[in-house]
Amino acid sequence: MKALVEYIAKLLVDHPDQVEVHEIQSDNHVRLELSVAKDDMGRVIGKKGRVANSIRALLRVAAERDGKQATLDVTEPR
Repeated sequence: MKALVEYIAKLLVDHPDQVEVHEIQSDNHVRLELSVAKDDMGRVIGKKGRVANSIRALLRVAAERDGKQATLDVTEPR
């Protein structure tokens, strides 16, 4: 799931070398934190959050195939 989010984000942004995905796992829940360059935040979030919500939908489908739940947070660049 981490690789999926990273792959999608790198295709969307202008600075793919600054894409970072951190994975936090508990029992059957996975939380992913996506961090991109400040200039690319708008590309990843999209108008009214549509791009981010689409990524979340794909992530949920991938997680369900593994019998897990997943969430995605887009965080400020580190």
